[in-house]
Amino acid sequence: MADNYLEKRYAEVFGNQGRKAVKQRPSLDVLLAKNRSYRGYRKDYAVHRIQLEAMVAVNTKLASGMNAQRLRFRCITKGADSARILSLIKLGSALPELHLPLPGSEPEAFIIVCSTCPENSIVDIDLGISLQSMLLKAVEMGLGGLIVRNFNPEELMKALDLPYYPLAVLAVGKPDEEIRLVPAADGESLAYYMKDAVHYVPKLGLDSLLF
Repeated sequence: MADNYLEKRYAEVFGNQGRKAVKQRPSLDVLLAKNRSYRGYRKDYAVHRIQLEAMVAVNTKLASGMNAQRLRFRCITKGADSARILSLIKLGSALPELHLPLPGSEPEAFIIVCSTCPENSIVDIDLGISLQSMLLKAVEMGLGGLIVRNFNPEELMKALDLPYYPLAVLAVGKPDEEIRLVPAADGESLAYYMKDAVHYVPKLGLDSLLF
């Protein structure tokens, strides 16, 4: 498959808007700033399978421990399977009083990330690289997502008849919430919080990271 096949298909599906999105690539700093953990999504926007496949396609270019490439992926758009996933995962565990996602803002598209071998330190490194890279691709396409690890793998495996062990779930959609980064220093609370319908995420500055 040609490297730009999915980009061409994306442009075909979304017309001039798709071509514009493909050509106008934001800088890495912009992508990183927009790549937040979104827990609320617009219901008037349906994520297409071609968009999920474009996200998965970045894995064909990523580094992999010992080049083993153990990760496998299942793309799921709105439907019965997405409803099953939503019933088995938990979002926003740090804010239990809000019962996130709020009604009417639930994600409806997902990428299930599995491994062909038992989880180990190399697989976990690959997993982190993969998840972050796929989310950056999502942001590039005007979408957003959330990495979910709060689920029972055996239940998810059975519910979706997965041939491989699930390590993570990526929720994907058009974000419907405002998230702001706020500076934090060593020793201060790094817990994210909501205030006046805005989601705040404390982040350590460069001075705190360097030693």
